[in-house]
Amino acid sequence: MLIVGIAAIALLGASIVSGSWYTIDQRERGVILRNGKLIGTATPGLGFKLPFFDSIVKISLETQRVQFDKVNSYSRDQQPADLLISVNYRATEDKVDELYAQFGGIRGYADRVLLPKVQSESKIVFGQFNAVTAIQERGRLNAEVMAAVLKSAGGPVVIESVQIENLDFSKEYEKSIEQRMLAEVEVQRLRQNAEREKVQAEIVVTKATAEANAVRQRAQAESEAIRLRGEAEASAIRARGAALGDNPNLVTLVQAEKWDGRLPVTMLPGGAVPMLNLDQRAVAPASAPAPRASTSLSAPTTAIAR
Repeated sequence: MLIVGIAAIALLGASIVSGSWYTIDQRERGVILRNGKLIGTATPGLGFKLPFFDSIVKISLETQRVQFDKVNSYSRDQQPADLLISVNYRATEDKVDELYAQFGGIRGYADRVLLPKVQSESKIVFGQFNAVTAIQERGRLNAEVMAAVLKSAGGPVVIESVQIENLDFSKEYEKSIEQRMLAEVEVQRLRQNAEREKVQAEIVVTKATAEANAVRQRAQAESEAIRLRGEAEASAIRARGAALGDNPNLVTLVQAEKWDGRLPVTMLPGGAVPMLNLDQRAVAPASAPAPRASTSLSAPTTAIAR
């Protein structure tokens, strides 16, 4: 009987000793309850409490992730869609007591605050977008949903991100969107081709204009050259005319300088002898006989010598 009592006392002592201390991890904070009443918080490390009266509730400070599947919404053009939304959030060490007092822990906050707020706010925001706009401007849709959730949720937690993971429309509507996008791509392609052809036509026009300008400039240059040559020739003719007027024997002198000394082999009766039809005072006396019609090349030479 004594042994049983000693064993009971030892067991009770062990229970008291083991229940009088606790440890908190660095990534956690503790809420101290005494007979169910919150009396304080516990920081990381070893701590002591009253056995049987005090209890410790640990709350993680690590980022938690909750996912909301198939949040059914309607776009502004009344197209139904299922949204898959995920939220990353975490408790803050200075508000773990408030978090526990209001929600009983981090999970209670997700169930009682995040779930209804994410569903309601995402539906409101999505209803402001047309279906096509929601697809094309997915980033803006996501940002506006996150802003709405942050504004409405609040509480003793930090919401790090709200992400629309997926956006599903009906199969029929997705097919119509695909066809519309293909049509837009085709229109864009045709527009690009038209722009390219326009540029090519402009290049051709530019080349033709440049060539026409070059031809015109060459023609102007040739015309100017012809005009200058004509003026030069006219000036030379005028100069020659003036020289002839001043010296009538200049033509005879030029002919004599250019004559090679040859006479025609055959001459007609009464015909003039080339280069000898000069001023009679400069070449021979007036009584000199005329050459015979069939005079050879040596005959005029003898006559001139005689």
